[in-house]
Formats: sequence, structure tokens, C-alpha cells
Amino acid sequence: MTRIENLPTYDAEHPAFAGHFPAHPIVPGVLLLDAALHHICVSHGLCASSCRVAATKFVSAVKPGEALQLRHTPDEQGGVRFSLHAGREARLAASGLIQCNAAQPTAPVDA
Repeated sequence: MTRIENLPTYDAEHPAFAGHFPAHPIVPGVLLLDAALHHICVSHGLCASSCRVAATKFVSAVKPGEALQLRHTPDEQGGVRFSLHAGREARLAASGLIQCNAAQPTAPVDA
């Protein structure tokens, strides 16, 4: 089942925009992926430290203040496929796959 979530928008005053093309600011991909990973882990009860972004494709830029929507669904291999949509028209901004380890990391054992 596909889940749909609205994500917070990034205000033009966000510090990331100072160096991410001041004349034509766009939301850095790392912010988009961090938000997607966080929301997917919370929604699916996953530990973020055991998950990784396995694949990503950026399709269109996200500008400051644009509405963001995350759509995600588990796949057959235990991963979660996602897409990020931006603006009122909900155009595709990025898509990808998050994979998680089944085993949680454990603390090192003293020998």
C-alpha cells in the first residue's frame, strides 16, 4: 500500500540556500533525501541507522517554499520505493529506493 505524506517546505531563509545557488536557489538533494529517509523510517517503524538510500534519481529542482509530498511503498525485496513531488502541480522531483538491514547494529563485544 502506498503511503502519502506532506513534508515541511524549505523557507528561502534556510541556511542551505546561501551556498546552493544564491541567484537561483534550489533545495539541496541531501535535504530532500534526509527528509524522505526520516519520514519513511518513522512510517515503517525502521531504525534510520540501519537504512540507506540505495538509489536516487533527481528529475526536477525544488525551489524554496514549494510544497513537498512524499509517496512511498514497500517493495518485494524488503526495501521501500519512494517518490518526491513538488509544487501545486505535484511534479516529480526525485525517486528512489531505501534499503534496510534486517539485523540491528550491536555494540562491540570486549574480547
